[in-house]
Amino acid sequence: MRIATYQWNGQRHVGVVAEDGQSLTPLNLEPGQARTGALAVIELGGDLKQLSRRYGQPLLIRDVKLEAPLPVPRRNIFCVGRNYHAHAKELSASVFKNNNANPEAWPIIFTKVPECVVGPTADVMLPTGISEQIDYESELAVVIGTGGRNISRANALKHVFGYTIVNDVTARDVQMRHQQWDLGKSFDTFCPMGPWIVTADELDGNRTRVRGWVNGELRQDAQTTDLIFDIPTLIETCSRGITLYPGDVIATGSPAGVGMGMNPPQYLKSGDVVRIEIDGIGVIENRFM
Repeated sequence: MRIATYQWNGQRHVGVVAEDGQSLTPLNLEPGQARTGALAVIELGGDLKQLSRRYGQPLLIRDVKLEAPLPVPRRNIFCVGRNYHAHAKELSASVFKNNNANPEAWPIIFTKVPECVVGPTADVMLPTGISEQIDYESELAVVIGTGGRNISRANALKHVFGYTIVNDVTARDVQMRHQQWDLGKSFDTFCPMGPWIVTADELDGNRTRVRGWVNGELRQDAQTTDLIFDIPTLIETCSRGITLYPGDVIATGSPAGVGMGMNPPQYLKSGDVVRIEIDGIGVIENRFM
């Protein structure tokens, strides 16, 4: 099942997307619940029977404005650095040149502030005068359904509600300048998300394909089977001594092919369009302005 958050008639709604991806059926949420988008459904345990009464006829996707499925994340997004072997290698001489940690011993975890989340077709604003090295990162994101602390790897997938797409947009010069990543990752609009959440019963996040294009040129193409740390390991790691809550998001890392890894580096400029597609989920496409 695909759960979408969208704007229609000036209000935020949540709906279930049809199998053909052309229409959706609104769910019966109060305005206060709809404010948090798909989080309201997650917090109800995904029980769509409570929400299945229609507000009317299904709506065509083209007649609504899709938002991020979690337009108001409950807290910072957990993110994973250099989690594909090829991506770790391409950045080994740049942002990681002074980092002697073993990339395969423990996952690198950082966060993005929730306010940087925008929708699947929203413009991304370049922070002119602050950064000149804006990069893209195509990523599969895990959405937690059942919370918990010290979740074991063996039980981790039982805690997954579903999956979505994020672009972990990064200001590389800011990231390196501060030797700490949150600032360079958290500028306004730096986390396009969407187009919806696909529930875990319909997608195996451990076996899907992630691709990213810049202005129509394929730059990133990888399978999640190539992750250094798989999804159960990431959930186990993030929950060690930290309680995960329904609606928490874990972005699983970017494949090789980012702008910083090219020779010479190719950073984004005004007018560039980044498209990300993950098999079994769909597409997000954002213009940088």
